This record gives sequence, structure tokens and C-alpha cells, in this order.
Amino acid sequence: MNTALVEAHYLPCIAYFSAIISCNRIVVEKYEHYQKQSYRNRCYILGPHRTEVLIIPVTAKHGKPLVCDVRIDYSQKWLNNHWRTIRTAYGNAPYFEYYGFEIHDILFKRHAFLYDLDLELLKICLKWVKKDAELTESDKFQNETGAGVKDFRGVINPKKEDYCNRLYKSTEYQQVFGSKFVPNLSIVDLIFNEGPGAPGIVKASEVK
Repeated sequence: MNTALVEAHYLPCIAYFSAIISCNRIVVEKYEHYQKQSYRNRCYILGPHRTEVLIIPVTAKHGKPLVCDVRIDYSQKWLNNHWRTIRTAYGNAPYFEYYGFEIHDILFKRHAFLYDLDLELLKICLKWVKKDAELTESDKFQNETGAGVKDFRGVINPKKEDYCNRLYKSTEYQQVFGSKFVPNLSIVDLIFNEGPGAPGIVKASEVK
């Protein structure tokens, strides 16, 4: 069985899905140490003023907590801001009305833990890209993985574009704003713009 070991990201980028699209089993790392300034609590979308970053504030400021123990900070007014920004960016996209409500409903469940929010969003995104794979969570952290496991932990990172390019090749599609295509945004950019055509673009973006 071809297995991918991945981190839980917030509305993951397209490279995340191009990396795992050919795997028939996906294991989400639950017991890694939380890393700041990563995709775990942020995503990038395309708005009227070009690329915008959406960051979920968390309460873990010190030490190295496990990612599954990191709590979302709702004392900051991020939730309405994120939804308003998404709606402004994609309200006129062809497929926003078909998929947007699912994002809204998951966000406004107000998950206590970042990992739980990321995992639920990942499940819906996998459904949208027609990825019917066995999805499980790790039961402990392991530095080394066994045979047949593709370890993508630490590879897909906003600060490591060169690493991302080993997994992802830019495949253009129509975006709402701008005349120049912006690659590797959150998967929601692709979903809202291409709808049922999104799986084919993810597959075309795979580096084999």
C-alpha cells in the first residue's frame, strides 16, 4: 500500500494534494511538536489586492507543545475576519456557492484545538478533489518511517518553495483576480474557481 505521512495544515496548498494524490493511504501526524510560521495555522488565498495570508492565532506561545494540544485563540477576532476575507475573494467565483457553505460551517464550529479544525477541513478538501483514500492518524511520533511510506513532514512549508517544487508543478487555471496566474495557493482557490475540474488540475500538478 502506498502511504503518505503528512502534517495537518489549515486549508492546505495545492502542492499538499499533488504530493498525496497517488497515495491510497494517508496518515496525518498527530504527535509532532507544533512549528510556528508554517502552514499548520495559515493559508494563502488570492484577493482583490493579490495574495493574502489567513493566520489562525493560537494560545501556545512558548515551549514545544504537541500539535494536537495547541488551542485556537478565540479572544482575537480572526474567525469573522477569515470568513469575510474568503467571501470577498471568492464570492464571484463560479463555484463558491456550491462549496463555500461547507467551509463556513466547519469554521464556525469553533473547534477548541487547531489540529481538530485542520483535520476536519482536510477531510472535506479530500472529498472535493475526489481523493478516496484511507485516512488515519499517527499513534506516536516516529523519526523514521517504514518501507512504502512517503514522508512529507517538514517538506511543504511556505519558507521552502524549492522543496515544494519537487512535489508540485504549476498548472494554470482561471482565477478571479489579476492577469498573472498565482501558483500554489490554498486548495480553496482551485475549488472555488474550477469546481469539479479541480481533481484533474491537482493530478496534472503532480511531479512523478
